[in-house]
Amino acid sequence: MLNRHPIRAVLFDWDGTLLDSFHADSAAYLAMFQALGIKWGIAELERHYSPNWLRVYRAARLPRSRWEEADRLWQRFYRRHQPALLPGARRVVGQLSRRFTLGLVSSGDRLRVLRQLRQFRLSDFFAARVCSQDARHRKPHPAPLRLALKRLRLEPEVCLYVGDAAEDIEMARRAGMRSVGVLGPFPTHRRLRAERPDALISAIAELPRALEQF
Repeated sequence: MLNRHPIRAVLFDWDGTLLDSFHADSAAYLAMFQALGIKWGIAELERHYSPNWLRVYRAARLPRSRWEEADRLWQRFYRRHQPALLPGARRVVGQLSRRFTLGLVSSGDRLRVLRQLRQFRLSDFFAARVCSQDARHRKPHPAPLRLALKRLRLEPEVCLYVGDAAEDIEMARRAGMRSVGVLGPFPTHRRLRAERPDALISAIAELPRALEQF
């Protein structure tokens, strides 16, 4: 590997990487579509899914004037669900926190993500937490990662990003950072593989061993 800088910080995506949230996420989408009169089912959602939900809205041809309404509906339906952490996520975060500075960079709504971090007692593990409202641009734009690096006072060469979507890997690459792709519960596997992360794992529990190659 050409980049020989030792890793000092590991930054994580949240949904689908540490949180097993696809069922809650997709159920909220489908209920939202029904409420808005959009004839989308799970097949259409899986075909067009992106962690940047504005891309989903565009694919569904939802008028921009209704995006705020869609956001409110999605959040209302999502609150009916209680997603759990993915197997091994808590252990991995605790284990890596003893060796690395940790950060969280999520495209999720800030209030929702911070609430879930408190719920799972993970807040204190992350020295920087960046959510959708914090950066001017969203994934795959590198702005969210750059903001996290600024808060951590670290250069991208010594950091690594872990995510489950192609947008995560593209964001990391554009920020000058190495990446690990996780084959999580969301329908992102094909595009994730095509983006060619520096390492690819089938579950978050495999991350500590994968980091040995960096």
